[in-house]
Amino acid sequence: MIIASGEAKEAFRRLIYAEAASGAPHDSDFPFPREYLGVYLDRRRESGFQLYNTLGIPRGDKAAYAKQALENYNFFGAPHVAIIHTDEPLGVYGAIDCGAYVSNFILAAQALGLGTIPQAALARHSGLIRKHFGLGEDRRVVCGISFGYADREHKANSYRTTRANISDTVTFVGE
Repeated sequence: MIIASGEAKEAFRRLIYAEAASGAPHDSDFPFPREYLGVYLDRRRESGFQLYNTLGIPRGDKAAYAKQALENYNFFGAPHVAIIHTDEPLGVYGAIDCGAYVSNFILAAQALGLGTIPQAALARHSGLIRKHFGLGEDRRVVCGISFGYADREHKANSYRTTRANISDTVTFVGE
C-alpha cells in the first residue's frame, strides 16, 4: 500500500485527473469485467441511478455521468488516497488477497470514524501509477482507496445502496 496525503496527493491527483480527462487508453493490470449481466447488471444500474438521482443528474445525461465519473480522479475530495498493489507473480490470487486487505482497511477506518471509497477506476491507469510512485514492473495495481472524515452534508453521502438477501447469495448445504 502507498498512501499519499498533502501536496504528494495533490500532485498525483493533478496527474491522474489529467490523464483520465484526456481520454487516454486504459492500461489496467487486471482485466475489468467484460460485461455485467443479469442480477449484476441490475445491481450496478440501481446503484448508479441512486447516486445520479441523489446528485440531481437526469437519467440519460451521459455528459453529466462522465463528469461524475471523473470525480474518481479527484478522489472525491478526500484528503488521502491509498494505492493497493501486489506482486505480479501472484496473479489473480494476489489481487484476491488485496481484496481481503481492502475490506479490513475499510472496516478499521470506519471504526476510527473515517469514510472510505474503494476505487477500481484508479487502476485503469496502472502504468501512470507505477511510474509516479516508482513501483517496479513486478508490481500490479489492484485499486485505490480515497479516505478521510466524511462530509456528511454532501448529497452523495445521503443514500445507501440496497443489499441482496442472504437467500439470494448463499446456498446452504447440509443440516
